[in-house]
Amino acid sequence: MTTTYRDADRPRTRSSRGTGSVRERSPGVWEIRVVVGFDSVRRRSIQRSFTVHGDRWFAQRRRQELVDEFGVIRIDGSVWAARVTVGELLQTWFDAPHDWRRATVVSHRPVVRALLADPLARSRLAGLTLGDVQSTILRWQAGGISVPTVSARWLVLRSALSWAVGQGLLRSNPLAGAKGPPRPTPRRHHTIDEVRALLRTTEATVARLGAELAQDPESARLRRLLFSAEQGLVLVQLAADSGARRGELAALRLGDLNGRVLTIERGLSQGVIGPTKTGRTRRLTLGATTASLIEHHYASWERRGPDPVGDWLFAPNPKRETHVSADSLSHKFRALGRRAGVEQPALHRLRHGVATFLVAEGQLLRAQARLGHRDPATTLRHYAHASPLDDLEIADQLDHVLSTPST
Repeated sequence: MTTTYRDADRPRTRSSRGTGSVRERSPGVWEIRVVVGFDSVRRRSIQRSFTVHGDRWFAQRRRQELVDEFGVIRIDGSVWAARVTVGELLQTWFDAPHDWRRATVVSHRPVVRALLADPLARSRLAGLTLGDVQSTILRWQAGGISVPTVSARWLVLRSALSWAVGQGLLRSNPLAGAKGPPRPTPRRHHTIDEVRALLRTTEATVARLGAELAQDPESARLRRLLFSAEQGLVLVQLAADSGARRGELAALRLGDLNGRVLTIERGLSQGVIGPTKTGRTRRLTLGATTASLIEHHYASWERRGPDPVGDWLFAPNPKRETHVSADSLSHKFRALGRRAGVEQPALHRLRHGVATFLVAEGQLLRAQARLGHRDPATTLRHYAHASPLDDLEIADQLDHVLSTPST
């Protein structure tokens, strides 16, 4: 297939034929992307992806063949940038195909909407400077916009500009290498005492409801309340032990637990089960108490009946034919926290607690592995405040020098 364009359709400026890009997706499997057209409405290049098998030399040869067969003149970024505004770039970037999770789309949408309504959106992209963006950030801060919101806007704007450079629509990113606005304060975690209070309160509720059900075993209401209470106990214990994300917890099955080894390979995002946030599977060892609690929870309800038709760990009823939502787990945890007298209870804070504990013990790489971060830099960036101090010897040396009288 070849594509031809009229002269009027082509950008009338300096240009060059797209060279294509090569990326190894897995050993011996290569993705080749070639510019095959130009969207005259959105003023951006159209790319096509090809998959080939072989070594790097073969992939490079096929890249050139595909460029020769399908490649068209690449759009000149300076011309495109001169014609569009920052707002048009943001809308084009958001509407373009991306390998985003649904949660990413949902979180980006209000940020893009806010930026489109900002005066910055009317600025011409070609004339955008770092100073323009910094002035805008100062205006936001003076207007009382929160630190997380300002940070989110900066990150989205920087991502859109980086994307435009990568697409050949913009020659350079005016924000490249620039220091962004302050990031949100370090993430708070639930303390060990707060977790213990949650467990004590939930255990007491399970014990009370279990005794009541023993007196009235035919009560559907007590069965429902006891099952929900036991689910809450498993939730607190497992989240505080594993540090799993709430979407990962919602997607767990009994088959994911082998003895004390838990495999986390799925995540629930916007109601859809897919891969984890990083797309990776991880295995971790649970505490003996946690593993025993999960096994006991399953076994006890198998004895009580009815027979389960599924094996979802967190389910709306003992049949376990479907999983619960991530939001329902968050709501359940907040209710448990309020009953336990815990201030500002949030399920995600248990994940922070695992990370804070491990980083404070000097085990950064183990924290990265347990939380499932793709890069240890992510763990360090969020939890550097918990790193143990190792400068006692230096402090003592300085103290000795400063306190020793001069001769």
